[in-house]
Amino acid sequence: MSDLMRRDAMEQAELVRRREVTSGELVESAIARIEHCNPAINAVILPAFERARDAARAHDDEARRGTARPFLGVPFLMKDIGGQEAGMPCHMGMKCLKRAGWIEPASSHLAEKLVAAGFVSLGRTNTPELALLPTTESEAYGPTANPWNLGHSAGGSSGGAAAAVAAAMVAAAHASDGGGSIRIPASHCGLVGLKPTRARASFGPFAGERWSGFSSEHVVTRTVRDSAAILDVIEGRMPGDPYAAAPPARAYLAEVGADPGRLRIGFLAGSPREGVTVDPACSEAARKAARVLEGLGHHVEEAHPDAYADNQVGRAFVTLVASNIARSLDAVGEKLGRPLGPDDVENTTWAVAQIGRATAAPAYLAMLEWAHRFGRRMAQWWESGFDLLLTPTAAEPPPPLGQFVSPPEMPLKGYLRAAPFGAFTFPINMTGQPSISLPLHQTDAGLPVGAMLTAAYGREDLLIRVAAQLEMAAPWREQLASLAARI
Repeated sequence: MSDLMRRDAMEQAELVRRREVTSGELVESAIARIEHCNPAINAVILPAFERARDAARAHDDEARRGTARPFLGVPFLMKDIGGQEAGMPCHMGMKCLKRAGWIEPASSHLAEKLVAAGFVSLGRTNTPELALLPTTESEAYGPTANPWNLGHSAGGSSGGAAAAVAAAMVAAAHASDGGGSIRIPASHCGLVGLKPTRARASFGPFAGERWSGFSSEHVVTRTVRDSAAILDVIEGRMPGDPYAAAPPARAYLAEVGADPGRLRIGFLAGSPREGVTVDPACSEAARKAARVLEGLGHHVEEAHPDAYADNQVGRAFVTLVASNIARSLDAVGEKLGRPLGPDDVENTTWAVAQIGRATAAPAYLAMLEWAHRFGRRMAQWWESGFDLLLTPTAAEPPPPLGQFVSPPEMPLKGYLRAAPFGAFTFPINMTGQPSISLPLHQTDAGLPVGAMLTAAYGREDLLIRVAAQLEMAAPWREQLASLAARI
């Protein structure tokens, strides 16, 4: 494979700026890599190679004029949910939109910001239907395989994005996270996955929020600095946004290498609440991170918010998400000009939507109020003197493909199987706090397992400083380079 695709996005951009390589060469290298790897992995489902080549030619003209966009000419991929691009499909893993050949009439603010930064979109990546599962195995586009072991899941819902980055098809790819959908695929594929603070990036102009404020937009990357620099690109309030996170004190990229000081870090390696069993490899990922953090001079102690163990959190999450899924089916029906029926969606999607339809408006609002109280209870722990919470990212390593199938007689089987994978992540979506998964461990079989750090609301700066420390102390790029060389 071309050495260009092993470099991170910032390195690629610097090569273009110095005119040591053209955007056209980068794009052709990425296309060749996709054509080589994608038949086995199925990460890229809606390629747009000719459009990318046209964009690369325009970027090369800019580079000759000395333009200094931060990611001028760098290949990129968009997740096929959110991040709408004018003139491109956005099927959200849905067979009904695929059958209809749906094309988006306008671009999202997120896509516009990425294009303005100089990224070249090569197409869109695979995702489960409506982002419902922590695996990417839709009926519409088939399963995405984990590049580390093709018989295992790449995670979800940003599984296509994570598999593409791990396989060195691109250095970074758009991802989103409503219950763990950035962090779980990052954990499964050995990547950096930062879920930003609620409303850090805009969902406009199509939506004010997603999943009752649980969802966030960002990327999966191979390096902390790429994650920080791309957050600088996409963050910020846009006209008409109903609310927005407070802007950072300085650029997130400036936090890479900045001294975080000696931090007080709470540590939970075992079960977050009753009924959740944590695989020993996942516990070890958190323990390994704790040892490295202690070696860096931080104070790590076994402690976590009491609210994290509240079993009501699962019921609240499911009720609110199910209500949003019911509305999503109505919204897709409005696009297609007809109501959707059971044959238009997967068994799990229809069953979850029925839970939502059975939830009366007062019951929905009661659960939303509960979620807000839960966020305040969680925040008290950080206010009490802790800087970060360290946990496993998921309670299980990457599972074999095929474990999330829901037959007609058991339509929620796959959804229930998902529980261990979001056990640590989804409560943090409900609180709106920033959280990052880092690739610090592997199972005996060589599958990646992530450790997760969570900060107080608005403190991505602290996460980036500590993540950069861990990246230096326990580097993971060699493992990713070795993987890319094998496939």
